Amino acid sequence: MEVRKPKKIPYCLTNYESIRTENYVYVDKTRFIEQLENEQTKYHFLIRPRKFGKSLFLSVLRCYYDICYADKFDMLFGDLYIGQNPTPKRNTCFVIKFSFSGLNTGSVDEIKTSFAAAVRSSIDFFILDHKEIIKDYEEKMKELGMLKDVRAYIEFAFKIIKGLKGKAFIIIDEYDHFANDLIAQGTNLSVEQYKQLIWANGVVRDFYETLKDNSETAIEKIFITGITPIMLDDITSGFNISKNISVDVRYNEILGFTEDEVQSLIDASGIDKTKIKIDIKFLYNGYLFHAEAKNKLYNPSMIMFLLDQLSTTESEIERIIDYNLKTDYSRIKMLLNKTSNTYELENIIEYEQVASEVIERFSIEKLHEPKNFLSLLYYMGLVTIGKDETGRIHLLKIPNYSIKTMYWEYMENMITEQNPAMVYNPRIIYESLIKMTYNGDYQVFFDHFQQNFVSQLSNRDLENFSEKNIKFLLLSILFQSNFYLPLSETENSRGYSDIYLQRRDDLFPNIITDWVWELKYIKQSDVNNFELIRAKKAEAAEQLLRYKNSNLFKDRKDIRYLSILFIGKKEHQIEELKD
Repeated sequence: MEVRKPKKIPYCLTNYESIRTENYVYVDKTRFIEQLENEQTKYHFLIRPRKFGKSLFLSVLRCYYDICYADKFDMLFGDLYIGQNPTPKRNTCFVIKFSFSGLNTGSVDEIKTSFAAAVRSSIDFFILDHKEIIKDYEEKMKELGMLKDVRAYIEFAFKIIKGLKGKAFIIIDEYDHFANDLIAQGTNLSVEQYKQLIWANGVVRDFYETLKDNSETAIEKIFITGITPIMLDDITSGFNISKNISVDVRYNEILGFTEDEVQSLIDASGIDKTKIKIDIKFLYNGYLFHAEAKNKLYNPSMIMFLLDQLSTTESEIERIIDYNLKTDYSRIKMLLNKTSNTYELENIIEYEQVASEVIERFSIEKLHEPKNFLSLLYYMGLVTIGKDETGRIHLLKIPNYSIKTMYWEYMENMITEQNPAMVYNPRIIYESLIKMTYNGDYQVFFDHFQQNFVSQLSNRDLENFSEKNIKFLLLSILFQSNFYLPLSETENSRGYSDIYLQRRDDLFPNIITDWVWELKYIKQSDVNNFELIRAKKAEAAEQLLRYKNSNLFKDRKDIRYLSILFIGKKEHQIEELKD
């Protein structure tokens, strides 16, 4: 019997032809090609978070529909669903791909120039890709060089295609990239720049109007991808012919991996399953793009990052988070200029969910409204769709632990920006956690925390300070460490523990204990209220005892329980629950 050679992991690869011809594993999503082709509408729009497989899917569409790939059909698709069930439009179109990432957003003129250059470059590549069919392609390149604007570039390409008695398949990748860059700048000037480009006779509006004007005569299909719906409202009057499939339950699985697909990846790549010592479902799963969808999805880049490490190293994996996935903090910060949005973000971080539905489209002028802010977090992949226990109330939830770590990094940035006197010294924190982890000496860590964080808060900050703020400070630090998986508000049969530190057996097998911490805080004005101090300690001890006897922790001898009482700015008292 022939032994199959294990396939390689295509981490960060988006070229479908390379994946299929160079022994990389591919998760078959081609059934969605048939589904899209059977839609009444020919023009489709899909929003998904960064690094969720959009560019690869566009590459699949190009290889399937472009006439210049016709002789490679069996090699690229023969053993896949669409190869066994080909559609009438396979390899019948001239694909033109536009990508609007990397535009210069310094000024309106610079955006106009780089946008036009991106369009011109796309037409250049279209001609070169089809030079075997466009016999006088060199002359066509010279003619293109004489043209000066976006509309002329596009209509020139359509003229070529019509002359060949064909139709175009238009692919637009990252349609909103430059708009997101402007939004991240968070200034009134950037909003005005956006309006000049999109509204009235802006160059972006002109681009989409040109496509619409030629939709009946020159275009067979259009497929557009992006991260946010911000431009949808603003380009509607110029381009109102596309169907948004982003929240259509039938397309929940068009990108991302189901549980079964992840297992097929592992099997095809020949990875030893015994090497997977982490809970990948806990770390990477959880995405839903419709409340009624059947399967939750893994972020494909997260999984590929993990499997790439497992397939290329014999040692324990050191990183579980792909740094390429991290959303720029400046984008979050810009959205927090409303107090209500900061409140919503803190609630999500603390409770890991919020009651809200997804808004399908909104303009840049309504970007900061709380409901739109929450929807933007969804589109960025920082929350996902869910329901409460009754199944009736729609929620937005943090999808997995990897995303949770990003939130706590944002929180650490927010806290230190607002309190510049705080000293975040990674080396000292690491050394103090080493002592706690391997020697059980937690005092050094909390002394450093008290001195360099809590005591640096201004009296004004302390007016509204509470246990929640202490927890935010602690977790924002603990999430920077690999020793433990910090869990906030862990539910058990006896309540919710403030902080549960679950040791990382996969990386540090010699850690002998988990930790459960109950936090209490007494305001500066009550530092001499000894009755209150005793009451807080008793309350913490009673809560720890309940957690210890809960179904989650009962009979476990590998957990230590601490009550930590912070008294004003300068003092803390720690008591350990003993057997």
